[in-house]
Amino acid sequence: MSDVRVSVCMATYNGAAYLQEQLDSILAELEPQDEVVIVDDASSDGTVALLSTVDDPRVRVHPRGNNRGYVRTFEEALGLATGDVLMLSDQDDIWVPGRRALLVDATLDHAVAASNLVLLGDDSPLRSPLTGRDWLLRAEDGARTAYNQRQILMGDAPYFGCAMAIRRDFLATALPFPDYLDESHDLWLATLANACGELVHVAAPTVRRRIHDSNASSERPRGVRQALQSRLLLVRLWREARRRARARA
Repeated sequence: MSDVRVSVCMATYNGAAYLQEQLDSILAELEPQDEVVIVDDASSDGTVALLSTVDDPRVRVHPRGNNRGYVRTFEEALGLATGDVLMLSDQDDIWVPGRRALLVDATLDHAVAASNLVLLGDDSPLRSPLTGRDWLLRAEDGARTAYNQRQILMGDAPYFGCAMAIRRDFLATALPFPDYLDESHDLWLATLANACGELVHVAAPTVRRRIHDSNASSERPRGVRQALQSRLLLVRLWREARRRARARA
């Protein structure tokens, strides 16, 4: 057993269909000192009822009466976490065995670790929405700040919150999220870590991603207007990341 305390930070919303399987995969990975912090974003299905049946003291559930969207829900979960390393988690995926140890090790020297993921069912990689090729992070690219930021701005960087871990000391820089951030909290964290020189890529997959009609994020290409709005948001995030990086130095 390691001395590190891990907090799993999960946002739930109408996720009863797949949540139990995800929780089972998470709890099988965790150690006795770890915790799962779940903030429910005003679900209208049986999500909260399901969570109330979980008989594990490591699981803490925070139901909310007002729906604020997944970005603010994840932000709250991060703020409530007490662990040394925080791992983001969606409600509908499956953790790959060994995820905890792999990401804890990766955060020893870098504040944010981003791993690859594969598709649940056949363990194939995602496909880039721009090129159609396998959409993978390479370990050797983790320190290539300019390259990584260019890929983010192009919309061709596979940074997913469900495959990320954050060291606790980085929260003071990452939080609060920019007030205009209403999507892509994972790209905010990757952009900020990249600007601070604190990003590391983990080539091994740590999540099996479930694709269904209710996914909060999609790998499908966006329309022109949406794509332009997204690029503008990413430029604003890069500017804010550089500002916070200078303040952190």
